[in-house]
Amino acid sequence: MPAPLNTAAARLDETDRKVLEVLSRDGRASYAEIGLLVNLSATAVKRRVDRLRERGVVRGFTVVLDPGSLEWRTEAFVEVYWRERTSPEEILAALRQFPEVVAAWTVTGEADALVHLRAADTGHLEAVIERIRRERGVQRSRSQVVLSRLIG
Repeated sequence: MPAPLNTAAARLDETDRKVLEVLSRDGRASYAEIGLLVNLSATAVKRRVDRLRERGVVRGFTVVLDPGSLEWRTEAFVEVYWRERTSPEEILAALRQFPEVVAAWTVTGEADALVHLRAADTGHLEAVIERIRRERGVQRSRSQVVLSRLIG
């Protein structure tokens, strides 16, 4: 029999999950809008969101840019190699500051993270990669520029 989970996620009730689902679709939704969707008052939603933030379930709110609207048509996948014992949270904190980062994953293999970047052109791309390489703990990177998108 598996051991019971002792994580913040394991302690989420169905209403917490519904609130998080709404926030994940629209981080700017008001407490009143969320309340209408989950059958709670705006005050009750605020208390839940505050509690979820305190527990670390919600780590923050961010803007997701549409690279196409910014005319960022150059793409690359960058393998980033960090110093030993760099936690995923540290990697996430470092990468979050770059609006050019479309997505990032921790991965198996030699690299610690795989980062998907979008930029206006190769000059912009090179500048972003150099800024990432200057992050504390980054040892090196390896980049692959996308030539054409086959699927997706």
